[in-house]
Amino acid sequence: MSLLTATTPFTASLTPATLVVAGDSTLIDVSGTDGVVRLVLVVLAFAVLAAGLRYAMGLGDGRAEITATARATLQLGLVGLVIATVLQSWWLTGAFVLLMIGVAGLTSGGRMGVTGARRAWPLLPVAAAALPVTAVLLLVGLLPLRPISLIPTAGILIGNSMTATTLAGRRALDALRERRGEYEAGLSIGLMPRDAALLVARKPTRLALVPALDQTRTVGLVTLPGAFVGTLLGGATPLEAAALQLVVLAGILLAQSIAVPITLELVTRGILTRPRR
Repeated sequence: MSLLTATTPFTASLTPATLVVAGDSTLIDVSGTDGVVRLVLVVLAFAVLAAGLRYAMGLGDGRAEITATARATLQLGLVGLVIATVLQSWWLTGAFVLLMIGVAGLTSGGRMGVTGARRAWPLLPVAAAALPVTAVLLLVGLLPLRPISLIPTAGILIGNSMTATTLAGRRALDALRERRGEYEAGLSIGLMPRDAALLVARKPTRLALVPALDQTRTVGLVTLPGAFVGTLLGGATPLEAAALQLVVLAGILLAQSIAVPITLELVTRGILTRPRR
């Protein structure tokens, strides 16, 4: 029996006004004009405050927060309109997963500062990390073989693989730029370019694994992740919700442990590079 099918059925209904969970309990109520206005004002206020704090502390101009919030609003709205159709077909579900991988890989490449055709290379660590882990969870029966379980599971793993790929790539590329002398010293004593690059970039790249490790170590004490809370709201017992969250966290750790070495290999082999100044 799968973890999801072992739980009480998720009786959620999505309407333009409300998200209703487990019968009559409303998770988010934006019914009527007042609810919509309240939602818009809160989201806008949070984005503006985040941008203002970043600007005030000299950490940027703050435009990134505004842009990210606007994009999230548009993207979530579009996904909400198409997701019901996507879940009716395995072909559309597969295409949607591939779209997520494509966006994640290109986003990661852009955050690394990689340009041109090389920007597509981060698709490799993202896909190689997220897809096998998702497939294992489905094949062994921990998750039901249905689109409704494939898309959120793959989305969680793709998103976390993207984060690890971005951090690993940035740290490795920064290290090679900032410690160029050490890299060239390695070449001068006869090391191959890849080995000299590994000598410089391997240790900084480990930091890409720290966030997922900290999240796993402190789960239940510092954070209550979305899969755990969502499953509880769907009517599952605390034990069932904990089991699902444990599987998700273990999957994230494995996915990131796949993505980071692949990213490091791409950097040290000179495949992922930034434009020369």
